[in-house]
Order: sequence, then structure tokens, then C-alpha cells
Amino acid sequence: MNIKPWQHIQLLPIALMAIMAMTRFHHFGDAFSLPDASLAVFFLAGLGLSSLWFFALLLLEAGVIDYLAITQFSVSDFCISPAYACLIPTYAAMWFGGRYCKAFTSLTFLSSLKSFGLAAIATTIAFIASNGSFYLFSDKFGQLSWSQYLAQSAQYYPQYVSSALIYIVIGLAVVKLWKTMQESRLVES
Repeated sequence: MNIKPWQHIQLLPIALMAIMAMTRFHHFGDAFSLPDASLAVFFLAGLGLSSLWFFALLLLEAGVIDYLAITQFSVSDFCISPAYACLIPTYAAMWFGGRYCKAFTSLTFLSSLKSFGLAAIATTIAFIASNGSFYLFSDKFGQLSWSQYLAQSAQYYPQYVSSALIYIVIGLAVVKLWKTMQESRLVES
């Protein structure tokens, strides 16, 4: 019985790239679109795939999608500034959070709880990196003090974290379902 570990499912890279492509156009979603799943995609890619080439490929995909969204689909370019480069450490926080969670792939309740906690921490670090760099490097806030900016940006934190964590929980549930189906097929044969 040679079971292929869930981390090596060959469809995983394609699925993650498709999810990012389908959701990246709107950060928080609206009546016609889902919230951006990019944070969860980077986390799940770090969890399921080890190679840094895929991290780089996801970064390239994110940049291409943003370019197309702005130039072809009239999405606002408000977030494009020198701070845009800080999305690399933002997504790296998610990627490495996922990589660290590889120690908890048994998907028991306790390991799932640890993965969820680490995902929340990684998402918080990503929020601080992306929002802090935007304040520091975008030149869009004039005389707004750091404390005023923190008060304004704090209103986005719950939605930022919750949408990423919902996607991550769904991703972990799909993995658990896949793993259970694979194990039951082996028992039947």
C-alpha cells in the first residue's frame, strides 16, 4: 500500500493558481465576486508544496492579475505604489506559515487547531506587513499620524483575517476529505 501523501497531489498547483485567478480582482468581494483568496493560496501552497519556484510563480501570477485588472478591467490602481513590492514579504509570511504547519498534517483536531492558530498569526503578520508598508511608502496619507492610520486600518483587520482563515479552513477540509477518500479506497481494494 503506497499512499501518495496529500502534499504531492499534482492538481494542487493548478487548483491554487485557478483560485487566485478567480478571486484576486476584489479584496473583500462584493455581490458578484468572492473575496481575494491570495493569502490563503500562499498559505496552502506553503503547506502543500515545498518548492520556492512555485512561490515565485504565484508572485508572478499575482502581479499579472493586478496588471490586467487595472489595465483591462478598470480596477482602481490606488494600491499601486512603492509599497507594492512589500507584498513579497506579506505573501512570504503566509507561505512560511504554511510551511511551518507541515508538522501538523495529521489533521487531527489538535493539529488542525495548531494549523488554524498559525494561520491566524501568519495572516496577522501579513496584515501588518502590507498595511504598514502602505502607510510608510505609498505617500497617500499626507499628514496622517501613525496612530490615526492604525485606527483607520484596524477596521479592515477582521475582514482581512476572516476571509483568509475561511479559505484556509475550507482548504484543510478538502484535504481531509481527499485523504479520507484515498484511505477508504485502499481499504476497499
